[in-house]
Amino acid sequence: MKKLVFVILTVLLLPCGLTHAQLKQWSLEECVKYAIENNIQIKQQAIQTHIQENSLDLAKKKLVPTLNSAFSHGYDFGRALDQTNYQFYNETMQSDYLYVGGQTPVFTGMQNVNSIKKNKYQVLASQEDLKFISDDVALNVALAYLQILLNKDLVAANQNQLNITLQQIEKTRRLVDAGSVARGNLLQIEAQAGQEEVQLINVQNQLATSYLNITQLLEIKTPAGFEIVSPEIPVDTNSIIAGNVEDIYQIASGNRPEIKSSEMKLAASEYDLKIAKGGRSPQLSLSYSYNTRYTYIYNLENLSFKDQFNNNRTSSVGLSLNIPILNGWQISRNIANSKLNVETYKYSLESSKKSLYKNIQKAYTDAVASLKKYNASLKAVASSEESFRYTEQKFNVGMVTSVDYNASKTQLLNAQADMSQAKYEYIFKTKVLDFYKGIPLSLEVK
Repeated sequence: MKKLVFVILTVLLLPCGLTHAQLKQWSLEECVKYAIENNIQIKQQAIQTHIQENSLDLAKKKLVPTLNSAFSHGYDFGRALDQTNYQFYNETMQSDYLYVGGQTPVFTGMQNVNSIKKNKYQVLASQEDLKFISDDVALNVALAYLQILLNKDLVAANQNQLNITLQQIEKTRRLVDAGSVARGNLLQIEAQAGQEEVQLINVQNQLATSYLNITQLLEIKTPAGFEIVSPEIPVDTNSIIAGNVEDIYQIASGNRPEIKSSEMKLAASEYDLKIAKGGRSPQLSLSYSYNTRYTYIYNLENLSFKDQFNNNRTSSVGLSLNIPILNGWQISRNIANSKLNVETYKYSLESSKKSLYKNIQKAYTDAVASLKKYNASLKAVASSEESFRYTEQKFNVGMVTSVDYNASKTQLLNAQADMSQAKYEYIFKTKVLDFYKGIPLSLEVK
């Protein structure tokens, strides 16, 4: 009996738990954080950054002397040369050989040092690229988030209009039954309700699509159960956008990752040119080695393994100088190509700065325009609401036709939609401008 009660309680409570889990509401900050942690492109760039770090580590290791060893054991049959005394024997002979040696670069035309500096800048550039991709994901998430808020407003406005029409249908039906108005009026309002229901379904579909878009950005498999926080975001009609395009650009050009990345890549290309020029310089290296051997010949008296290894030891130290004279003009071509790469990265930096300026300029212009549009739409909504109330009163007493009534209501709905569109466009553009200033994305009212 106790088990049965436990099962029943579990079944009853389980849906409640699922519902609670599904009702989790995501804030903009949570969406951005989750998207950055799970975005595939960001993960790929993180791997590329690790590869660049490994290249830097390898460049540093090239300054370390090399050291290698070799050991061999062999059999010679028939006529064989004893390497220890340079005599030939017609006996089976065994030999062991040990080698330890290496090389140290003394001077390489500063190529190794410049290679380290080049790789340092490439690591920094890769890190800035990672930040840029993260910022791009964050802005896309913010846009998708605000699109949901806009579509929610549109759904609410259309639902409200449909509710008003349904109420009006009931009023008109009673008037028709009482013989006060013609049945044609009722049919027209019912037709209008059908059109509004279609429009409501359309905006509901838009809302569903916007949920799908943001969950795809977050790498969430399905939008089912996904919900966002819908904060109240007041817009001050008297607000003034802080700063101007030049001020915002001066701030952004000093901290934006796409600019820093271009600067680092340019610096890396300049060191790459120095590496290419270093190819014309003589290369000086120090070499060293130690080797010994042991020989055993059957039917002959042989010194012990230890004695032969001690007696046959040889070591050497030497300097080698490599002077490039004629090498198919490879060095000259490498220098020429490196110079062209420097020019390419200079243009890339200039292009990044111009692109940043244009983006700020457009965001600023759009923000100003959307604020003006929002202020105008507030007046339009107020006028449309007053006009609709007046038309509705006249319609209720039969002074206007259903056509005039529906036109007035449609005008109100369009004004409300324009107001919501302008509001969220203004919010997004101002958030973009704040983002360029280094202010994190947030919808919280400060």
